[in-house]
Amino acid sequence: MDGMNNNPLLKPWESPHGLPPFADTKASHFEDAMKKAMVDHLAEIDRIAANPDPADFENTLAAFDRSGDLLGRVARMFFNLCSSETNPELQAVERALAPQLAAHENAMYMHEGLFTRVRHVHESRADLGLSDEQLRLVERVYLQFVRSGAELTGEKRDRFAAITEELASLYTSFSQAVLADEAEWGLRLESEDDLAGLPDFVREAADEVARSRDADGYMISLSPSVVDPFLTYSTRRDLRERVWRAFKARGEANSERDTKPMASRIVALRAELAALLGADSFATFALEDRMAKTPASVMQLLEQVWERAKQRVAEEQKLLEAEATASGGDLPLEPWDWEFWTDRVRTRTYQLDDAELKPYFQLERMLAAMFDCANRLYGIQFEEVHGLPLYHPDVRAFEVKDASTGTLVGLFLSDNFARPSKRGGAWMSVYRTQSGNRPDGYGYPIVVNNNNFAKAPAGKPTLLSFDNVRTLFHEFGHALHGLLSNVTYETLAGTNVLRDFVELPSQIHENWALEPETLRTHAIHATTGEAIPDELIERIRANSTFNQGYMTTSYTSCALIDMKLHQIADPGELDIASFEARACEELGVPAVVGMRHRLPHFLHLFSGDGYAAGYYVYMWAEVLEADAFEAFTETGNPFNAEIAAKFRTHVLSAGDSVDPAEAYREFRGHDAKPDAMMRKRGLL
Repeated sequence: MDGMNNNPLLKPWESPHGLPPFADTKASHFEDAMKKAMVDHLAEIDRIAANPDPADFENTLAAFDRSGDLLGRVARMFFNLCSSETNPELQAVERALAPQLAAHENAMYMHEGLFTRVRHVHESRADLGLSDEQLRLVERVYLQFVRSGAELTGEKRDRFAAITEELASLYTSFSQAVLADEAEWGLRLESEDDLAGLPDFVREAADEVARSRDADGYMISLSPSVVDPFLTYSTRRDLRERVWRAFKARGEANSERDTKPMASRIVALRAELAALLGADSFATFALEDRMAKTPASVMQLLEQVWERAKQRVAEEQKLLEAEATASGGDLPLEPWDWEFWTDRVRTRTYQLDDAELKPYFQLERMLAAMFDCANRLYGIQFEEVHGLPLYHPDVRAFEVKDASTGTLVGLFLSDNFARPSKRGGAWMSVYRTQSGNRPDGYGYPIVVNNNNFAKAPAGKPTLLSFDNVRTLFHEFGHALHGLLSNVTYETLAGTNVLRDFVELPSQIHENWALEPETLRTHAIHATTGEAIPDELIERIRANSTFNQGYMTTSYTSCALIDMKLHQIADPGELDIASFEARACEELGVPAVVGMRHRLPHFLHLFSGDGYAAGYYVYMWAEVLEADAFEAFTETGNPFNAEIAAKFRTHVLSAGDSVDPAEAYREFRGHDAKPDAMMRKRGLL
């Protein structure tokens, strides 16, 4: 290993905007840098705890918020790379560091001297003349200490620490196993017959997959951006079945890295951890710090939607079976047939075909569309910056500025293409969080959006499905939440909000992708150069509730099974596969639909604890989002500047400086109810 003096992570980060030293950093640098950063951070904690002055907000809470700057910078760089540009060396370091970082967090939150001071400030908080944000920081930090075992003693404290360290290792192993399954599997399409039914854009995507793997011809990978169109268009039912089965078998395809024992152990450890902290289940423990508050309130929402969704999906299945019968297709309908026949019903009913639509949705123009929406709503502009030292050639950088003053708001990184070194899905992350309390002087954030779109061949535009466009706008909503954060304390900044509130900014921004003003301006045909016609826009909008039974059922089954799984008080040696099968049967999950994410590859649940007993949050946030967007449409102007300013102030800029229920009421004037969400999904 390189010595500490030669470690670029431990030198000043002198790249523009304080970007990480990507080009100079090797995988081996991270372990040394993180170990030193953890030692430095604990030394800071010791100094805060040993301060001879009485504990107050500034010398305890504000100091704690500032601490660990080096560790934060290095860890964010490391975990971003592990997700978006990994390799075996990084994965080995990730496995080694996971328990060490968990042990470090335990040492911090179980530091008796520090917790004594935090508790003192918390107990006297009403008499300290604190601002609302300062008061919120005191309450949030104190709660985090308690939920991290600070009040435990003796054997319980030791056991809590052991559980968190084992969980950290299991999360890493689970994630790497699923990524390995995705990276290894590929279906070679070796003849014209194998390509039957595939439009040019799917063939081009398959060609790009093959070239990315140094193979000839065409190949289907397990990236959803490739799987979904293949299942939609391939007339080879046997190949559709092979792709569908491989996609659903992620996590259990290789017996040497089968994730089911890992998931079972994770569930058992979570239940034990919750019991140590006095909760009757992990779901109860998790929801104590969410807007929903209790498993019962979550189940009430999900069950209200579930029965209606199943009724709708039964109606949809009859439509597809009728279409298959009329076309001489095979019955009974199987899961690998759903997208194929759905596309044909959609084409006949709404005259909508992805092959017709995709040329209007060029990635470059859709990026411009979302930037334009942000400008119209929030008065910010995105200016591309070339030549910055980034981690992959596909990544693009944009300086975000206030359009009226030119003030720098943040740096936005856009990483849109699938590759074997990137995990599946789409997500937003940060390299630096906004803060007015940071010692390095960089108060503005660096935010990154990751997508997994199929990259077009050189010289051709990348074309998106409309679902891809929605995903682009969804992740951009998260990015705006990070970029427009305007708080003093990093702990409360950006997306550091309650989990069932964090999806509100992302989901509401999907709406602007469907606005006619957006589409008329930016949906330009890649070949003809013509703007999308109004009648096609109307067909897209009319189609918005089509197939919602399927979409709602496949999602809600996952959310319900997540809640059932984490309400088990004593899971013991739970057999994950048997539990999944039994839960699906009890719920009546239609076999032709199934779960969007099966438990062996359910990264939301088992790659970390953020969404554990929390997959429901997308629907909870959709209740908020549908009601919130009606604040715009009620005015007759979806770009209403006054409403946008209120949304920015009370939601996007506030971070966790205000209780989310209160923040929403400040914006909307009332609590959200499910009716708007049900209308939007066509379930009423």
